[in-house]
Amino acid sequence: MTTTSSSTSAPVVSIAGSNSAAAAGGSVINVSSLVSELVAAERAPQDALISSQTQATTAQISALGTLKGALSSFQSALSSLDTQSSFNVQTASSSDQSVFSANASSSAVGGSYSLTVSSLASAQQLVSKPFAGGSSATVGTGALQVALGAGSFAVTIDGSNNTLAGVAAAINSASNNPGVTATIITGTDGAHLVLSSSLTGAANTIQVTETDGGTGLSALTYGSGNTSHYTQNAAPQDASFTLAGVAYTSPSNTVTNALSGVTLNLAGTNVGSSATLTVATNTATVQSNIAGFVAAYNALVTTIAPLGSYDAASQTAGPMLGDPVLSGIQNQIQRALNAVVNTGSSTYTTLPSVGITTNKDGTLSLNQAALSTALSGSFGAVSQLFGGATGIAATLNTQLTNALDSSGVISARSQTLVTQENSLTDQTNALDAQMAALSTSLTQQYSALNTLLSSLQTQSAQLSQQFATLPQVQAKSNA
Repeated sequence: MTTTSSSTSAPVVSIAGSNSAAAAGGSVINVSSLVSELVAAERAPQDALISSQTQATTAQISALGTLKGALSSFQSALSSLDTQSSFNVQTASSSDQSVFSANASSSAVGGSYSLTVSSLASAQQLVSKPFAGGSSATVGTGALQVALGAGSFAVTIDGSNNTLAGVAAAINSASNNPGVTATIITGTDGAHLVLSSSLTGAANTIQVTETDGGTGLSALTYGSGNTSHYTQNAAPQDASFTLAGVAYTSPSNTVTNALSGVTLNLAGTNVGSSATLTVATNTATVQSNIAGFVAAYNALVTTIAPLGSYDAASQTAGPMLGDPVLSGIQNQIQRALNAVVNTGSSTYTTLPSVGITTNKDGTLSLNQAALSTALSGSFGAVSQLFGGATGIAATLNTQLTNALDSSGVISARSQTLVTQENSLTDQTNALDAQMAALSTSLTQQYSALNTLLSSLQTQSAQLSQQFATLPQVQAKSNA
């Protein structure tokens, strides 16, 4: 019988990798990495779809905000043209600025008026008798009542302010002072208390009365029948003038109610002659307002055109391409701009007829000369063209008000987009929960499989060790 040497015998069973860490009971599968990859693969297409939809919705919300802002800015430019009263821009001019200047409101009526100013309104100024001791001279103590026109205030003079300078300071700091200013002027004869009124007009006279029952401050008093303590350097006086031959007096040199809608600012006298006040429509301002309308519309076009555009070269679409809200608003505006308006004129019924034409890119151009001719030739027709009941600016204003209203198309579209955005957020949250559950489930499954495989490898390793000893047992048996 042949004996087989143990040094050359091979194991009956061989387990691959029996000398590995896994064979010793280690982890067979990297569960965390495998689960992450499987979950990521499952999530990727859904994530891509939600992300794409979210980006599109966000871009549309942003574009809608841009559209709303551009329309609001354009509507603001319509305010000076969207009613006929907005064309009542009047100007008042003077033929002699040294005599008067004037301003006109929209309620002023055009016309020319002669104006002769015989006197200007002035304020009273009193200068006291000299005090030899200067501003620091003691003048006495007591109580004074200082009046200016219908207003008055009290001043108390005691040991802390009984100098001429102290009296001036007390008057200037007194509460309820209606407009009396006290200053000190020092001459070779001494210091003088100067009382000046800030209010013009004959009725605004200064009176100073001692109210303490004594005579300590009598040298500072002044009033009717008591004028010896002061010299009147300037008398209170009303302005006096005639407008179109009608006499008028005013306590102020700013006169607001002599001619309806016109403010006169009297500056000098012109006795023996007259200046001319002219009230007329300020076409320059109207022309500027119309130019502002054109510029505002062009800014609108420049802002919103990219929203609905398509670039064939880059195959890039604007965020509102094909959006009915954008196209609807654009169509409404175009219809208003191209409208023929009944203005009472056979000539000035459209924008091109007053010098406003459309360029190839959709913007407007303004021919200033043509507009000037229209305004000078038929101002009423131009005002009807823009601000009449069916005027272009009036129509545009109504359209934009409806579009921008809280119940308008822009708000409705915005609410829809916000709802979509919220829905996409909900989908993302649901996907997060779904993927978390999937991760948990897969982790459990593969962990169990990992445990099983690890156990099998351990058993395999043990069997391998046992089988490895079998040839040695046979050899002993044969021996």
